[in-house]
Amino acid sequence: MWNTEDWQALAAHAERCRSKTIAGLVAAESGRAADFACRVGPLYLNFARQHIDAEAVADLQARLVASGIEAQARALFDGAHVNASEDRPALHTALRSGLSAAPAARAAHADAMAALARMAETAARLRARGVTDILSVGIGGSDLGPRLLLDALAEHADGGFRVHFLSSADGMHLDRYMATLDPATTAVLLVSKSFTSQETLINGAVLKAWAGDSERVFAVTANAARAEAFDVPAGNILPIWDWVGGRFSVWSAVSFAAVLGLGMPAFREFLRGGADMDAHFLEAPAGCNAVYWQALMSVWNRNAMGYGTQGIIPYDERLALLPAHLQQVIMESLGKSVTVDGRDCPQATSPVLMGASGNPSQHSFFQYLQQGVGTVPLDILGVLRSGHSQPTNHHFMLANLLAQAESLANGQDDADPQRRYPGNRPSTVILLDELTPYALGMLLALYEHSVFVQSTIWGINAFDQWGVELGKRIAIGLMPHVEGEGGDAAALDPVTRELLARLLSR
Repeated sequence: MWNTEDWQALAAHAERCRSKTIAGLVAAESGRAADFACRVGPLYLNFARQHIDAEAVADLQARLVASGIEAQARALFDGAHVNASEDRPALHTALRSGLSAAPAARAAHADAMAALARMAETAARLRARGVTDILSVGIGGSDLGPRLLLDALAEHADGGFRVHFLSSADGMHLDRYMATLDPATTAVLLVSKSFTSQETLINGAVLKAWAGDSERVFAVTANAARAEAFDVPAGNILPIWDWVGGRFSVWSAVSFAAVLGLGMPAFREFLRGGADMDAHFLEAPAGCNAVYWQALMSVWNRNAMGYGTQGIIPYDERLALLPAHLQQVIMESLGKSVTVDGRDCPQATSPVLMGASGNPSQHSFFQYLQQGVGTVPLDILGVLRSGHSQPTNHHFMLANLLAQAESLANGQDDADPQRRYPGNRPSTVILLDELTPYALGMLLALYEHSVFVQSTIWGINAFDQWGVELGKRIAIGLMPHVEGEGGDAAALDPVTRELLARLLSR
């Protein structure tokens, strides 16, 4: 956790940098366009249009190292109980890399490799049974990561199964799937770490009856006993562990549905990309460590510049689901207001994360980004080699990516105030050579580690999520009332009681 002196230094840097513009910084600092950039494998990141000068960057990088980030990163990889409130490690890195010799990490990596073998064996069983479709039922981390993985890498799909995802408990999608899929050739996959997620269990109960044969019902969970009590055969249960948070579980059997669509070779390449980013995070010097850069720019924008929102804008439709996945990774991890020792956090933490694919969003909320009163720093992502056969379309996308980053930073003066662009709006540009499983693995691991670094700076726990529990607990208590079997509602919150009366009266 940064100390008072660190935060005072950040504030002094901010005061100096605010007196300059982004365009002025680029013009004044020779070589900045290249110096404020780093490459890791197929990823290139350019931070030259962040509202910060070279003096501040160098000092903040030095302070990050002095604060003990290298030892904290090693503790994460070694299986220290970095999730203090739940007294657990956070060993998602062991799902993809064996970079630690610590016993806990080695055991976790061995379990993860055994689970990969189980996934391959289960896929073979499904093929042998004539299964053609997979309906994956999960929510949050049990849905967002696998859905992104399959959507982003669809052109690499070689798994042989058609995959469908169901997350919400809204019965409309459930009805649509049951009307269009054949239960005789569909496997239902229930994905829930605790096997207590109400949305998954409600949907699962209907689909279990629809399937008519429990041999076509599978589960991914850390609570095998609950899954078996739900009539999932023991041989159809794939493991996840309590040392993997849901939002970091895309590297595990939680992504089994995506594996069935993509094939195991693509998934292994995805894991390899994540593992290579792990090694970069642990080994690269501060000045060229992409994770350090990404994390420090996020803290700079949140605390030095005071920006409460951050945008993720991919100029590639295959990454359209990336903002939703990162909303959970970032906001569920960093949306905390107390430090690990229970004190009020003295600094603002997580930004509100928003975003959408770039070309359509230019015609919706970019008006606000360009001329609105508030400033929203952006991560703008692009893919250099398109993977499709339409060069003009791809060139148009890349031209717009470059143009939006430039216009946000530089703006444009005009005698007509309606046509004036204020500029001075920061962005980071992230370019992938091409969108392969390996590159996507590197990209997602980059953001995961950035979140961890930010949490160490703020002194918060990135691996618990108590904030999601209260509303779910209240909902369970309200279910009997909504179903008209709750008895006397006098003890309910008065506004809830009024709303409930309106619901029941209609």
